[in-house]
Amino acid sequence: MDEEWGGRLAVVGAGVMGTALATLAVGRGLPVLLIDVSEAQLERAKGAVRQQLRHARLLGKLPKGPDGDLAVTTSYAELADAAAVVEAVTETTEAKAGALAAISAAVAPGTLIASNTSAVPVDELAGYTQHPEDVVGTHFMNPPYLIRAVEVIRGPRTGDAAMASLDRLLGALDREAIVVGDGPGFVSNRILMRVINDAARLVAEGRAPAESVDRVFTGCFGHRTGPLATADLIGLDNVVDTLKVLHDRTGDDGYAACDLLLDKVRAGDFGHKTGNGFYSYGGTRA
Repeated sequence: MDEEWGGRLAVVGAGVMGTALATLAVGRGLPVLLIDVSEAQLERAKGAVRQQLRHARLLGKLPKGPDGDLAVTTSYAELADAAAVVEAVTETTEAKAGALAAISAAVAPGTLIASNTSAVPVDELAGYTQHPEDVVGTHFMNPPYLIRAVEVIRGPRTGDAAMASLDRLLGALDREAIVVGDGPGFVSNRILMRVINDAARLVAEGRAPAESVDRVFTGCFGHRTGPLATADLIGLDNVVDTLKVLHDRTGDDGYAACDLLLDKVRAGDFGHKTGNGFYSYGGTRA
């Protein structure tokens, strides 16, 4: 653990990203408090963290230890002594607004609040807190214990102290910050979500199957994965939520989720986490 970082990191939201962020922090020796409204979800998260730590270490992406302590709770009141809080709840304005308001009410002024958001503007999110200067956007990629780069979004009201605190935290986590300006989708998803949506439209039109669309990107452009395999990794439900945020805030119909994406989400085919999306993870297409 980096000696410049002190105190416990709190992660709010024990879903896919929150659990993976807890894995990263615990694996880097930081004590972590994981918060969720569901006790059952917290129990699942504890098992997932153990499994992900093994996976990351087999790949040489995390040191062998010692691990930081992992505590879980459903009470926001336990945030009072957190050195920093990462909000990682569902990518909807309503969910994030509620979580950020509760976090802000529980922590001391000057405590870093990092919203792990993939599309909602940081200044909009900061407006739900008591101290907007403490809020910064952190768009960790999935899974964050394998991917070092983090898209960091400095909002117009984000203070220097918050940026310095985030820099210390990312140093302790051995992550690399790429700082960008605020706005819907920032850099990554302002581009990526439109590509995924258009790729799905081409599949729906019968222009090419998912494998061929992705092979154009991997074979011709040298991308490590194609847009539809990437969408399955992100989670098609998360893709649809992010597209809605972008469509609502830009008015650009290119971000209106296509019917094929909506149909897959309605069917419960979210990608990797459900076993089926654009691909079936038994090896054949869904």
